[in-house]
Amino acid sequence: MKQWRTHMENYGFVFPSLLLTLVLGIYPILWAMRYMFYDYNGYGAETFNGLDNFVRLWKDDLFWDSVVNTIIYAGAKIAITIPLSLVLAVILNRGLRGRHILRAIYFMPTVISTAVIAVVFFIIFNSYNGLLNQFLLKYHLISESIDWLGPKYAMLTVIIVAVWGAIGNYMLLFLAGLQGISEDLYESASIDGAGTLQKFWRITVPMLGPVMQMIIMLAITVSLKGYESIMVLTEGGPVGKTEVMYLYVYKLLFPVSTGSVLTQEIGYGSAVGFATAVIVGIITGIYFYMSKRLNQVY
Repeated sequence: MKQWRTHMENYGFVFPSLLLTLVLGIYPILWAMRYMFYDYNGYGAETFNGLDNFVRLWKDDLFWDSVVNTIIYAGAKIAITIPLSLVLAVILNRGLRGRHILRAIYFMPTVISTAVIAVVFFIIFNSYNGLLNQFLLKYHLISESIDWLGPKYAMLTVIIVAVWGAIGNYMLLFLAGLQGISEDLYESASIDGAGTLQKFWRITVPMLGPVMQMIIMLAITVSLKGYESIMVLTEGGPVGKTEVMYLYVYKLLFPVSTGSVLTQEIGYGSAVGFATAVIVGIITGIYFYMSKRLNQVY
């Protein structure tokens, strides 16, 4: 009887979160999966069309372009952010004066709204009267304004914004990992004559292995799903140069003003959302499999 009561108390604590997960997580997914097989714009009648949405998806050049853009965006963001975050964490893990203030400054973008960050950077990178162009023109570093949000530099611009917004979060995780490494290891290496770089590559990086795997996994999923700052800065333009998968899904599922006409494609958007989730799952699964294999080897 006592054991049964304990189980009921445990289930009582779990039930609210389970209910919220079912209502706000599972049900919307099942609702969207149903509409993958319907032609539905959110207003008129629901028309069952079988696999037509997936046939259209296969032939949709805009979707496949968004897949390529997402891989470029996520790959560049991860390749820049992870090393920079690690270097910053190593520097700020030392006994520097004011290191706590610096940690707070680097972490601050993580707690600021992505939309606010994007608006600030839009003011900086604005092609006509942006702060960056004004600075470069003032000191004669360029002869004319650069179109930072144009076809040539738009992807570079959104990657810079993404790196700036993410670097503090991963730095904090690396700091947590660094503080778990015993100082005795570094003292022993110093006695053996190891230099700073040798200690970094031979001690710091290997000891951060588990933390590094977790951070890379987090960076992959977050980067592949990111679109908020791109939506504010470029809206996926110009001419689709920064259109990423989840931004494309957003535009299909929510009304987008095109002149005086509102377009909404819940059926096709659900199919695209499902395909996008599958692609993200496959990429994440490949990384997870490779990391497990590396653990077995080493």
